[in-house]
Amino acid sequence: MAAFGRYAGPRRTASSFRSGLEEKNSELMDKHGIPYTFELHWINYTIPARVAKYLPDFILGNGIIIECKGIWEVEDRKKHLLLREQYPQLDIRLVFSSSKAKLYKGSPTTYGAWCEKHNIQFADKLVPLAWMKEKKRQIPDGILKEKGA
Repeated sequence: MAAFGRYAGPRRTASSFRSGLEEKNSELMDKHGIPYTFELHWINYTIPARVAKYLPDFILGNGIIIECKGIWEVEDRKKHLLLREQYPQLDIRLVFSSSKAKLYKGSPTTYGAWCEKHNIQFADKLVPLAWMKEKKRQIPDGILKEKGA
């Protein structure tokens, strides 16, 4: 049995439409003998990029950027992949409350495993002393913008 929508017509059947407006227009085209297809083709398009800002939690004196995360949402993971793609010269590392936390309820993947898969250095609870003592890296001019600018 077909499901019914607001327009009181069948939905999601082989010859049905998702709205009453679509159905009425198909009837009009049928009435006038106009050939058409309905939802048989995709058109790919790119959603334009928007400029976004990332505010690192810490930038160590040696140039290592530290981000501290308790809950690590999917948007944060996407952001870090974009940052790595757009600024491969930056050394951004993560410190988690627990790298053993799962990406989402029921996920087999932990925060730590996700980082390992993407070659991202991470630690639990505190910034490792070894990171603080690493050799200085220069962050290229023009990448860091003053907050408020």
